[in-house]
Amino acid sequence: MAGGGKAAGGDAPEITLEHTPTWIVAAVCSVIVIISLLFERLLHRLGKRLKNSRKKPLYEGLLKVKEELMLLGFISLLLNVFQGATQKICVKASVMDHLQPCKLDFSGAETAKTTVHLAAGVRRLLAGGGAKSDYCEKKGLVPILSVEAIHQLHIFIFVLAVTHVVLSAITVLLGIAQTRNWQHWENKVQASDENGPQMIKQVQEFQFIKDHFRGHEKRWKTFGWLRSFFKQFYGSVTEEDYITMRLGFIMKHCRGNPKFNFYKYMIRALEADFKKVVGISWYLWAMLIIFLLLNVQGWYVYIWISAVPFIMLLVVGTKLEHIITELAHQVAEKHTAVEGELVVSPSDEFFWFHRPKLVLLLIHIVLFQNAFEIAFFFWLLVTYGFKSCIMGNTGYVIARLVISVISQLLCGYSTLPLYAIVSHMGTSFKKVIFDDNVAEGLANWAQNARKRNARAAKTQNVGDSPVDESNVGAVQMTSPPTKSVQQGTARLI
Repeated sequence: MAGGGKAAGGDAPEITLEHTPTWIVAAVCSVIVIISLLFERLLHRLGKRLKNSRKKPLYEGLLKVKEELMLLGFISLLLNVFQGATQKICVKASVMDHLQPCKLDFSGAETAKTTVHLAAGVRRLLAGGGAKSDYCEKKGLVPILSVEAIHQLHIFIFVLAVTHVVLSAITVLLGIAQTRNWQHWENKVQASDENGPQMIKQVQEFQFIKDHFRGHEKRWKTFGWLRSFFKQFYGSVTEEDYITMRLGFIMKHCRGNPKFNFYKYMIRALEADFKKVVGISWYLWAMLIIFLLLNVQGWYVYIWISAVPFIMLLVVGTKLEHIITELAHQVAEKHTAVEGELVVSPSDEFFWFHRPKLVLLLIHIVLFQNAFEIAFFFWLLVTYGFKSCIMGNTGYVIARLVISVISQLLCGYSTLPLYAIVSHMGTSFKKVIFDDNVAEGLANWAQNARKRNARAAKTQNVGDSPVDESNVGAVQMTSPPTKSVQQGTARLI
């Protein structure tokens, strides 16, 4: 800091910390420390409450939020530490004419020297007249990034991360709230008497089949995709859909427990996925850098950045609805009559690349892109105003905001509930199906089994060395108590 130095251009002297009254410094620090401690205590109490209520997935999601806040603090520290260094990285003024979100008009400059001084003056004005900008100005150059620009970038990253966490939490809460009426369907099934006579019914008599299957023609397959597209906007999951998929899951994964509470398992799995959705992974940070790079005047890229997640969300919703249709097709094509309840066969083959987890990844990307669009809009609105050139065309701005809001609501009320149930129509199940202690025990058993198998294989491949029979025996003797637990552990691996 320059001790009471004059700002360039004859402006008022910049008051530094050495000339600031101590009571002001102490008061400002006190306010910052108190707010930080209150926020830390709030997160601590929230985490303690989640642990006491045995909401372990949500507690892990809260830990993920703390990690993001710590990362934000580290980014903030780096920006502040290297703030002075960036002022000494000097470039020619002509470099600043490329890939700008708003063009600087230097057309009135008569010479290249005047252009340099004008550019340096603009950078110095943005920097609040800081003395650091004089370093490059004396060389006839401009700093690569002004102090004010660093400060604004600092604020934007913070706003983006907070917006992403808040919107992700709101979306998951909306999705859980939307599935509350499914609990009535679960209670209805639990209360029903399944010991009555098993009636034989034609496949076409089941309401689930009537809703999703009407023939084998190619024409109906095309209509099925169209119906899946529109059904995500109204009644995405009906009672028949829920009951049929619930029974299919139970018959495949826990046949011996027909009273298995599928709803509670589904909500626990959704809460476990929350910690993945709320985090900002490395590929999302890479996307952020690309978004910032493409914010060039005249390119209108951001209208596509808001449209792409909306289109992606519609595609994901259509695919999830169509998986339900394919479950119905599979039964109708194999059977003409069914004794008892209609049972579907979950399989990974219905999902893209046979990976149900890919759907969650796409939802994660959509939520981040929406958060970026909403955070960017409000940050620009507060920082530069609605009429700023960086805000862009007014019609495009309104369209982008409307698309982002619609995408957020559609994800919470339709896509996420669809994912909550359809994601379990794969070959495997999630470890939340077990109690925490059982899941931890099975995970430890699986890890130890893998280590012993690796040691046994390594011993056998030594060459002419004798095989360590004790290790082999240990592997053979290490077996779960039941076949069902063995199958479950294999899926967990």
